[in-house]
Amino acid sequence: MRVIFRGVRGSLPSPLLPSQVEERVRAVLGEYLQSAAVKGGDQPDVNDFLKTLPREKLGGFGGNTPSIEVISKSGQTRLFVDGGSGIRLAGYDLLAGPCGKGKGEAHILFTHFHWDHLIGLPFFTPIFIPGNEIHVYAVQPDLPEVFKTVFKKPYFPLNLEQLGAKIHYHQLEPRKPMTIGEITFTPYQLDHPDPCWGYRFEADGKSLGYCVDTEATRVSRDELGPDLPLYQGLDLMVFDAQYTLMEAIEKVNWGHAAAALGMDIALREGVKKILFMHHDPASSDSKISSAREQTERYLETQMKGAKRSGQVLREPAWDYAFEGLVVDL
Repeated sequence: MRVIFRGVRGSLPSPLLPSQVEERVRAVLGEYLQSAAVKGGDQPDVNDFLKTLPREKLGGFGGNTPSIEVISKSGQTRLFVDGGSGIRLAGYDLLAGPCGKGKGEAHILFTHFHWDHLIGLPFFTPIFIPGNEIHVYAVQPDLPEVFKTVFKKPYFPLNLEQLGAKIHYHQLEPRKPMTIGEITFTPYQLDHPDPCWGYRFEADGKSLGYCVDTEATRVSRDELGPDLPLYQGLDLMVFDAQYTLMEAIEKVNWGHAAAALGMDIALREGVKKILFMHHDPASSDSKISSAREQTERYLETQMKGAKRSGQVLREPAWDYAFEGLVVDL
């Protein structure tokens, strides 16, 4: 599978202010000139210099709200998870194919219906083109009512009946697999205010767990019970890390987790790779980078502790996801 991160920010879109962009450019130019001074006035190649900069100093992590795209190895099956603001640009990409001619399909799975996971739907262009078919999926039975609310005056100038594409609603059964094309997915419940469902995807012998918008109040195998398979033996786990560990302790019942909680589950369940997302809209790129450093120290501590106690743990590859990231499994 190929996984494209279309939006990784939580709660609401958080673009950089013009003053913040100017500040970042000024800082980068300062480092570039300083690098030239160190080399006796010879200007280094710009591209080579930019490659040395960490993410928080250059592109950052992005400001669009959650949406990821899951594509089968052949490229024949494409699924979206959630309709946050990140899905808008993905809609433009689809216009290059059958969706641009009114002969396409799009499949969107929903975890839950908080606004940050719906805000991109009215700007998902394929939904307005006659002849297209948009399939939407959720465990929650009120999915049709949600669409009626999103596409309704005074919130949006067009109502549901005025959309060009045909909308097909599919209610999923909890923990029951469903297959679309070459990808099989199964919904499992997460720990979040209002029912929220993560998904385990499987295709071509690879597995992906989308575990976003969870507080991870259930961590042990007994507590997770029937939802444990969401995490077991994954090639990639996408996990909620809106807060630092201290913030997560302070914000009980807010519905979001810290990377350390996902790391503990991943270490125990043999996850090969973890990407953390749903970054807090109030967190600067520098703060997210600091949270990454905290996560690195936490993992080092856990691995050293396991070694002292004689445990054999496989250290997963991991990072904090950014908008536009593409991962091939």
